[in-house]
Amino acid sequence: MLGLLNQRVQFEWLFAPERPVPPDENWLRVGTRPVRLCFVRNRRARRYILRLRPDGAARVTIPRGGLLAEAKQFAERNVAWLEQQLLRQALRPGRPAPWSAGAEIFFRGERVRLETSSQGEAGLVRFGHEVVRISHAAGDLRPAIERYLWKLAARELPARVLELAALHHLPVQRVTVRNQRSRWGSCSRRGTISLNWRLVQTPFFVRDYLVLHELAHLKEMNHSRRFWSEVARLCPDFPEAERWLKQHSSLLA
Repeated sequence: MLGLLNQRVQFEWLFAPERPVPPDENWLRVGTRPVRLCFVRNRRARRYILRLRPDGAARVTIPRGGLLAEAKQFAERNVAWLEQQLLRQALRPGRPAPWSAGAEIFFRGERVRLETSSQGEAGLVRFGHEVVRISHAAGDLRPAIERYLWKLAARELPARVLELAALHHLPVQRVTVRNQRSRWGSCSRRGTISLNWRLVQTPFFVRDYLVLHELAHLKEMNHSRRFWSEVARLCPDFPEAERWLKQHSSLLA
Protein backbone atom coordinates (compact mmCIF):
# COMPACT_ATOMS: atom_id res chain seq x y z
CA MET A 1 0.00 0.00 0.00
CA LEU A 2 2.82 2.43 0.89
CA GLY A 3 4.51 1.71 -2.44
CA LEU A 4 1.32 2.51 -4.35
CA LEU A 5 0.90 5.73 -2.36
CA ASN A 6 4.48 6.78 -3.15
CA GLN A 7 3.93 6.06 -6.85
CA ARG A 8 0.77 8.18 -6.79
CA VAL A 9 2.55 11.10 -5.09
CA GLN A 10 5.39 10.83 -7.59
CA PHE A 11 2.97 10.79 -10.53
CA GLU A 12 1.05 13.81 -9.21
CA TRP A 13 4.26 15.73 -8.54
CA LEU A 14 5.83 15.06 -11.92
CA PHE A 15 2.69 15.74 -13.95
CA ALA A 16 1.12 18.57 -11.97
CA PRO A 17 -0.20 21.51 -14.02
CA GLU A 18 2.53 23.92 -14.98
CA ARG A 19 2.71 26.99 -12.76
CA PRO A 20 3.88 30.38 -14.05
CA VAL A 21 7.26 31.57 -12.82
CA PRO A 22 6.95 34.89 -10.92
CA PRO A 23 8.53 37.90 -12.66
CA ASP A 24 11.69 37.76 -10.56
CA GLU A 25 15.16 36.58 -11.62
CA ASN A 26 15.58 34.73 -8.33
CA TRP A 27 13.25 31.91 -9.37
CA LEU A 28 14.04 28.67 -11.16
CA ARG A 29 11.71 26.26 -12.93
CA VAL A 30 12.10 22.72 -11.60
CA GLY A 31 9.88 20.32 -13.53
CA THR A 32 6.53 22.09 -13.65
CA ARG A 33 7.14 24.13 -10.51
CA PRO A 34 8.80 27.49 -9.84
CA VAL A 35 11.33 27.33 -7.00
CA ARG A 36 12.55 30.46 -5.23
CA LEU A 37 16.33 30.89 -5.03
CA CYS A 38 17.81 32.39 -1.86
CA PHE A 39 21.41 33.52 -2.30
CA VAL A 40 23.67 33.68 0.76
CA ARG A 41 27.29 34.81 0.77
CA ASN A 42 29.72 32.93 3.02
CA ARG A 43 33.37 33.96 3.11
CA ARG A 44 34.33 30.60 4.62
CA ALA A 45 32.74 28.61 1.79
CA ARG A 46 35.18 27.26 -0.78
CA ARG A 47 32.60 26.43 -3.44
CA TYR A 48 29.01 27.01 -4.45
CA ILE A 49 26.57 24.94 -2.38
CA LEU A 50 22.94 24.13 -3.13
CA ARG A 51 20.47 23.06 -0.43
CA LEU A 52 16.70 22.60 -0.39
CA ARG A 53 15.05 24.37 2.53
CA PRO A 54 12.05 22.92 4.43
CA ASP A 55 9.79 25.58 2.90
CA GLY A 56 10.63 24.40 -0.63
CA ALA A 57 13.00 27.25 -1.51
CA ALA A 58 16.55 26.54 -2.70
CA ARG A 59 19.45 28.04 -0.73
CA VAL A 60 22.53 28.81 -2.82
CA THR A 61 25.73 29.59 -0.91
CA ILE A 62 28.15 31.90 -2.73
CA PRO A 63 31.83 31.51 -1.72
CA ARG A 64 34.24 34.36 -1.22
CA GLY A 65 34.90 35.99 -4.58
CA GLY A 66 31.91 34.27 -6.16
CA LEU A 67 29.43 35.98 -8.44
CA LEU A 68 25.65 36.05 -8.29
CA ALA A 69 25.41 35.14 -11.99
CA GLU A 70 27.63 32.10 -11.46
CA ALA A 71 25.52 31.06 -8.48
CA LYS A 72 22.38 31.20 -10.63
CA GLN A 73 24.10 29.11 -13.33
CA PHE A 74 25.21 26.61 -10.68
CA ALA A 75 21.59 26.19 -9.56
CA GLU A 76 20.44 25.77 -13.15
CA ARG A 77 23.02 23.02 -13.73
CA ASN A 78 21.62 21.14 -10.73
CA VAL A 79 17.94 21.27 -11.62
CA ALA A 80 17.76 17.45 -11.78
CA TRP A 81 19.12 17.20 -8.22
CA LEU A 82 16.62 19.79 -7.01
CA GLU A 83 13.77 17.91 -8.66
CA GLN A 84 14.83 14.74 -6.87
CA GLN A 85 15.04 16.53 -3.50
CA LEU A 86 11.61 18.11 -3.97
CA LEU A 87 10.12 14.72 -4.72
CA ARG A 88 11.71 13.24 -1.60
CA GLN A 89 10.34 16.14 0.41
CA ALA A 90 6.86 15.48 -0.96
CA LEU A 91 7.10 11.79 -0.03
CA ARG A 92 8.46 12.44 3.45
CA PRO A 93 5.93 11.31 6.10
CA GLY A 94 4.84 13.33 9.09
CA ARG A 95 5.37 16.78 7.65
CA PRO A 96 4.50 19.47 10.24
CA ALA A 97 1.07 21.03 9.95
CA PRO A 98 1.07 24.50 8.36
CA TRP A 99 0.58 27.64 10.46
CA SER A 100 -1.89 30.15 9.12
CA ALA A 101 -3.05 33.51 10.44
CA GLY A 102 -5.02 32.95 13.64
CA ALA A 103 -3.19 29.74 14.56
CA GLU A 104 -1.88 29.39 18.11
CA ILE A 105 1.70 28.39 18.88
CA PHE A 106 3.76 28.06 22.05
CA PHE A 107 6.15 30.91 22.89
CA ARG A 108 7.83 31.25 26.29
CA GLY A 109 5.45 28.56 27.54
CA GLU A 110 2.30 30.47 26.61
CA ARG A 111 -0.13 29.94 23.77
CA VAL A 112 0.02 32.97 21.49
CA ARG A 113 -1.95 33.72 18.33
CA LEU A 114 -0.34 34.50 14.98
CA GLU A 115 -1.93 37.76 13.91
CA THR A 116 -1.71 39.58 10.59
CA SER A 117 -2.96 43.05 9.76
CA SER A 118 -4.62 44.36 6.61
CA GLN A 119 -4.12 48.03 7.51
CA GLY A 120 -0.86 49.15 5.98
CA GLU A 121 1.21 46.36 7.52
CA ALA A 122 1.39 43.84 4.71
CA GLY A 123 3.94 41.13 5.43
CA LEU A 124 3.90 41.60 9.22
CA VAL A 125 3.02 38.81 11.63
CA ARG A 126 2.65 39.47 15.35
CA PHE A 127 2.65 37.03 18.26
CA GLY A 128 3.18 37.93 21.89
CA HIS A 129 5.45 40.98 21.80
CA GLU A 130 7.25 39.82 18.66
CA VAL A 131 6.84 41.20 15.14
CA VAL A 132 8.07 39.22 12.13
CA ARG A 133 8.30 40.59 8.60
CA ILE A 134 7.67 37.96 5.94
CA SER A 135 7.14 38.08 2.19
CA HIS A 136 3.86 36.17 1.96
CA ALA A 137 1.57 36.53 4.98
CA ALA A 138 -1.31 34.75 3.24
CA GLY A 139 0.31 31.29 2.97
CA ASP A 140 1.95 28.89 5.40
CA LEU A 141 3.59 31.02 8.09
CA ARG A 142 5.40 28.15 9.75
CA PRO A 143 8.75 28.27 7.86
CA ALA A 144 9.19 32.02 8.40
CA ILE A 145 8.12 31.92 12.06
CA GLU A 146 10.34 28.94 12.80
CA ARG A 147 13.34 30.67 11.22
CA TYR A 148 12.63 33.74 13.35
CA LEU A 149 12.39 31.63 16.52
CA TRP A 150 15.62 29.82 15.63
CA LYS A 151 17.46 33.15 15.23
CA LEU A 152 15.99 34.34 18.52
CA ALA A 153 17.18 31.17 20.23
CA ALA A 154 20.64 31.56 18.72
CA ARG A 155 20.89 34.99 20.36
CA GLU A 156 19.48 34.03 23.75
CA LEU A 157 20.45 30.46 24.55
CA PRO A 158 24.28 30.61 24.39
CA ALA A 159 24.35 33.53 26.81
CA ARG A 160 22.06 31.69 29.25
CA VAL A 161 24.20 28.54 29.04
CA LEU A 162 27.36 30.47 29.86
CA GLU A 163 25.61 32.33 32.68
CA LEU A 164 24.42 29.10 34.35
CA ALA A 165 27.75 27.38 33.70
CA ALA A 166 29.63 30.21 35.42
CA LEU A 167 27.17 30.16 38.34
CA HIS A 168 27.84 26.46 38.95
CA HIS A 169 31.54 26.52 37.99
CA LEU A 170 31.14 24.16 35.05
CA PRO A 171 33.47 24.39 32.02
CA VAL A 172 31.71 24.89 28.69
CA GLN A 173 33.80 25.06 25.53
CA ARG A 174 31.15 25.80 22.94
CA VAL A 175 27.39 26.29 22.56
CA THR A 176 25.40 25.56 19.40
CA VAL A 177 21.70 25.96 18.61
CA ARG A 178 20.33 23.38 16.22
CA ASN A 179 17.14 22.10 14.60
CA GLN A 180 16.53 18.72 16.23
CA ARG A 181 13.40 16.59 16.02
CA SER A 182 14.24 13.87 18.53
CA ARG A 183 15.92 15.65 21.45
CA TRP A 184 16.02 18.92 23.34
CA GLY A 185 19.78 19.03 23.70
CA SER A 186 23.05 17.16 23.96
CA CYS A 187 26.49 17.46 25.54
CA SER A 188 29.75 16.18 24.08
CA ARG A 189 32.80 14.98 25.98
CA ARG A 190 34.67 17.99 24.65
CA GLY A 191 32.34 20.36 26.47
CA THR A 192 30.07 21.37 23.57
CA ILE A 193 26.45 21.99 24.54
CA SER A 194 23.95 21.71 21.67
CA LEU A 195 20.41 22.94 22.22
CA ASN A 196 17.20 22.74 20.24
CA TRP A 197 15.91 26.15 19.11
CA ARG A 198 12.45 25.09 20.32
CA LEU A 199 13.56 25.85 23.88
CA VAL A 200 12.27 29.39 23.22
CA GLN A 201 8.79 27.86 23.03
CA THR A 202 9.04 26.51 26.59
CA PRO A 203 8.64 28.41 29.90
CA PHE A 204 11.82 29.92 31.33
CA PHE A 205 11.98 27.37 34.17
CA VAL A 206 11.78 24.52 31.64
CA ARG A 207 14.42 26.15 29.43
CA ASP A 208 16.77 26.49 32.40
CA TYR A 209 16.16 22.89 33.45
CA LEU A 210 17.07 21.65 29.96
CA VAL A 211 20.25 23.74 30.01
CA LEU A 212 21.18 22.47 33.49
CA HIS A 213 20.39 18.91 32.39
CA GLU A 214 23.05 19.18 29.68
CA LEU A 215 25.48 20.93 32.01
CA ALA A 216 25.12 18.02 34.44
CA HIS A 217 26.51 15.78 31.70
CA LEU A 218 29.80 17.61 32.01
CA LYS A 219 30.21 15.65 35.26
CA GLU A 220 28.30 12.49 34.37
CA MET A 221 28.18 11.46 30.70
CA ASN A 222 25.27 9.10 31.28
CA HIS A 223 21.85 8.92 32.92
CA SER A 224 22.92 7.06 36.02
CA ARG A 225 21.72 7.64 39.57
CA ARG A 226 24.71 9.93 40.12
CA PHE A 227 23.71 11.97 37.07
CA TRP A 228 20.17 12.52 38.36
CA SER A 229 21.57 13.42 41.78
CA GLU A 230 23.62 16.12 40.05
CA VAL A 231 20.53 17.32 38.16
CA ALA A 232 18.59 17.53 41.44
CA ARG A 233 21.41 19.56 42.97
CA LEU A 234 21.51 22.00 40.05
CA CYS A 235 17.73 22.16 39.53
CA PRO A 236 15.71 20.99 42.57
CA ASP A 237 12.33 21.54 40.83
CA PHE A 238 13.26 19.52 37.74
CA PRO A 239 10.32 17.05 38.15
CA GLU A 240 7.92 19.92 37.43
CA ALA A 241 9.84 20.77 34.26
CA GLU A 242 9.81 17.10 33.22
CA ARG A 243 6.03 17.02 33.64
CA TRP A 244 5.64 20.07 31.40
CA LEU A 245 7.80 18.49 28.74
CA LYS A 246 5.85 15.25 28.89
CA GLN A 247 2.55 17.11 28.51
CA HIS A 248 3.88 19.07 25.51
CA SER A 249 6.00 16.43 23.80
CA SER A 250 4.28 17.31 20.51
CA LEU A 251 6.61 20.33 20.21
CA LEU A 252 9.24 17.90 18.95
CA ALA A 253 6.86 16.19 16.53
